[in-house]
Amino acid sequence: MINVFVLQNGRLNQVPIETREDLEEAAPVWVDLTDPTDDERAWVKAIYGVTLPGEDEVKDIEASARYYEAENGDLHLRTDFLLEEDDGPSRIVTVAFILARKMLFSVHTDDLPVFRLVRMRARSRPGSIADYMDVLLDLYATDAEYSADALEGIYQNLEEVSFRVLQEEFTDRDAADALSAIAHEEDLNGRIRRNMMDTRRAVSFLMRGRLLNSEQFEEARQILRDIESLDGHTSFLFDKINFLMDATVGFININQNKIIKIFSVASVAFLPPTLIASVYGMNFDFMPELKWTLGYPWAWGLMITSAIAPFLYFRHRGWLK
Repeated sequence: MINVFVLQNGRLNQVPIETREDLEEAAPVWVDLTDPTDDERAWVKAIYGVTLPGEDEVKDIEASARYYEAENGDLHLRTDFLLEEDDGPSRIVTVAFILARKMLFSVHTDDLPVFRLVRMRARSRPGSIADYMDVLLDLYATDAEYSADALEGIYQNLEEVSFRVLQEEFTDRDAADALSAIAHEEDLNGRIRRNMMDTRRAVSFLMRGRLLNSEQFEEARQILRDIESLDGHTSFLFDKINFLMDATVGFININQNKIIKIFSVASVAFLPPTLIASVYGMNFDFMPELKWTLGYPWAWGLMITSAIAPFLYFRHRGWLK
């Protein structure tokens, strides 16, 4: 899919592209390609002289491949964006940006919510975007906002987990559900932190390259300040996640100790009856109780009494609670 956007009266408007002729007639400021076909790649190369990177090139994480200037002067950037999906775990999608001929080209495999939000805002806020560099900075700023919203979602989910963990009755089933939820939120928090780190690197690269005017440079500095605040929040969430993980594991150990306590009490309670049964199981010739009429009930009485006595003692000391 190829999406072309032009500036009209200070607004970023999308131009429908169905054929190569439609693309030739447009004067875009932003060309966004989502999982482009071979024909769409060929159109971009023939019309604008821009060679779009392949999927393997986009995912290359080498520092030299993420930010560089080509021989023809085109600027290439690789930036990670967070993608949360309702039917699956979150993941990171790498987007290739190419700045050439005062246009922004972006290539990615999935339609990202950050890109949709930028397009919607640009249509509703005239004058917010003046050129292709504003589009790129707006994408980075919106990515920071999207990550902040995701962090708020993590905090709310952890609050629910905390309520379940600290309830009076906490079963092993509850512990398993809590561990699964904590692991999911920890994974998402880690992805957000990685995403913010990559965005910081990209914005810093633009600032060092002196590619921004004074207003854009100040906007870039504000993006870095927002990312810095998000870093502190992710650290706080990591601490909260570790606390809930330790608390959950602690309750699991308590439940296991209760089970071990039951077995321990049972083994101690049955030691005296076992001793009595062992004594009367000896094969000595002279044992007075063997020919005693009440010997059998006497032995049973001793065993039952010796089993009940430790149980009552443990209960009196409060060891069975």
